[in-house]
Amino acid sequence: MSMYGRDPWGGPLEIHGTDSATDDDRSRNLQDLDRAALSRQLDETQQSWLLGPTETKKKKKYVDLGCIIVSRKIFVWTVGTIAVAAFLAGFITLIVKTVPRHHHKAPPPDNYTLALHKALMFFNAQRSGKLPKHNNVSWRGNSGLQDGKGPGVSAAIKDLVGGYYDAGDAIKFHFPKSFALTMLSWSVIEYSAKYEAAGELAHVKDIIKWGTDYLLKTFNSTADTIDTLAAQVGSGDTSGGSTTPNDHYCWTRPEDIDYPRPVTECSSCSDLAAEMAAALASASIVFKDNKVYSQKLVHGATTLYKFSRDRRGRYSPRGTEASTFYNSTSYWDEFVWGGAWMYFATGNSSYLNLATKPGIAKHAGAFWGGPDYGVMSWDNKLPGAQVLLSRLRLFLSPGYPYEEILSTFHNQTKIFMCSFLPVFSSFNRTRGGLIQLNHGRPQPLQYVVNAAFLATLFSDYLEAADAPGWYCGPNFFSVDTLRDFARTQINYILGKNPRKMSYVVGFGNHYPKHVHHRGASIPKNHIKYSCKGGWKWRDTSKANPNTIVGAMAAGPDKFDGFHDVRKNYNYTEPTLAGNAGLVAALVALSGDKNIGIDKNTIFSAVPPMFPTAPPPPAPWKP
Repeated sequence: MSMYGRDPWGGPLEIHGTDSATDDDRSRNLQDLDRAALSRQLDETQQSWLLGPTETKKKKKYVDLGCIIVSRKIFVWTVGTIAVAAFLAGFITLIVKTVPRHHHKAPPPDNYTLALHKALMFFNAQRSGKLPKHNNVSWRGNSGLQDGKGPGVSAAIKDLVGGYYDAGDAIKFHFPKSFALTMLSWSVIEYSAKYEAAGELAHVKDIIKWGTDYLLKTFNSTADTIDTLAAQVGSGDTSGGSTTPNDHYCWTRPEDIDYPRPVTECSSCSDLAAEMAAALASASIVFKDNKVYSQKLVHGATTLYKFSRDRRGRYSPRGTEASTFYNSTSYWDEFVWGGAWMYFATGNSSYLNLATKPGIAKHAGAFWGGPDYGVMSWDNKLPGAQVLLSRLRLFLSPGYPYEEILSTFHNQTKIFMCSFLPVFSSFNRTRGGLIQLNHGRPQPLQYVVNAAFLATLFSDYLEAADAPGWYCGPNFFSVDTLRDFARTQINYILGKNPRKMSYVVGFGNHYPKHVHHRGASIPKNHIKYSCKGGWKWRDTSKANPNTIVGAMAAGPDKFDGFHDVRKNYNYTEPTLAGNAGLVAALVALSGDKNIGIDKNTIFSAVPPMFPTAPPPPAPWKP
């Protein structure tokens, strides 16, 4: 069958029957043809007709670095980048090195810091026992190696080797020694950053530990209860013209002592025990990072404070050597002082209850004035205790039931701070400006340095509590007023006085050359002088052959006069207690004023305080 159609070009169009197949059939036929075509291998000419001209592929080049193979292009870029960076760094460094620069030198240390370095050295010169290699006092050696080992010493006391000699002699008085250690520890707790800035933190901690290690030997420090402790090593009684060789009659080096050194013990000595407790408790905060040692100190302090409360009595009854040299007028101030330190060391509120008991405070003299009110010393700890407990009120505010007595302590602190100021007439001053806290009596400087420390510390407390000052009656005084008072007094001691003399040995060019001190006055010539043979060094008008660096002399008289005479100890003898107050005042005033107190370390053992609500009022009765 055929069909005819019109050919658009003019001829007939013939369509066969086979062409009537469907589109699907035609598509299938084409696919079969495609497969047939692909099944035959095409030559290069055919491929070129079908695919067009082929691209010529470049062969990649690589660099073999041994451990890895990388593209040469990446390798070149990497090396180039490193080379350019090295060139730029070198060029910049060359510019920096060649351009002139102005070096800003650190400011020189202030006089307080310079004096601090020296004042601490005094304690090295006072060490007893087997000295450490780093003691740095060339004319001192091992001494007192038989202390406490003689007959008549309690079995609980193994030995009393070590510690510090009190002053120019070789007696170890534990009462003023303990006070000195408490003052040093207090200054470290408050101003550790300043000690560190001065490079003296490790040194002062070493000084404290040398003392506390010794105090732990003076009683059975492992026991919970004791019935005796050592109060003194050595003797200085020369009453009645006694010629018995002892630490006052003889003039020998500590290293050459060959006469007996008796140990004085006490079984009823509340003041001494409470002061020793304060020393160990405050030191436990200094060494809080050494938990084993800190706990050892706390345990010893706890035992001592319990002993002080259980066995009431003064350590210096009439007729004893202690009453002659370091007489304690009462033990009530030590109860407050020691109780405060025990509270800070343990966090046990029973100690705070004792320290704030109105009855104890009244016996200590907290509610009355008197000519010596506010004058802190090795005998009177009440001013320090009031400042310390004012700190508690300022920063922790324990509230009821402590607020009333703490508020009283705070107000009393403000009152005796007012008494230090020149605008008030509580204390006279010399023409040169030295405050007469001991009313013209001998050895004034030890009282002055304690007042300077308390004034600076209280001003720092107020500043840390965002208080700009305090009121003395109707008049307001800024915190700077207290610092100015402290500066004028310490400046006087360092040489700003009518004599232009520094009372700290080795500071400045003009200082005492005839210090009342056995070790400093006898040359290191390998000759052992007998008890009386050393008198020639005591009596000579020549200057001491050994400079006892940092020793603060007892001080001038009320007319700014000073006699640089070795035999006159009221002018020329230094003491542990005096130098401890000096160190505390110097570190408080030293360095950057913006470095204030450490507000928190003293409260390390104190638990969070939640003031107890006051009791409800009594029910109303018609």
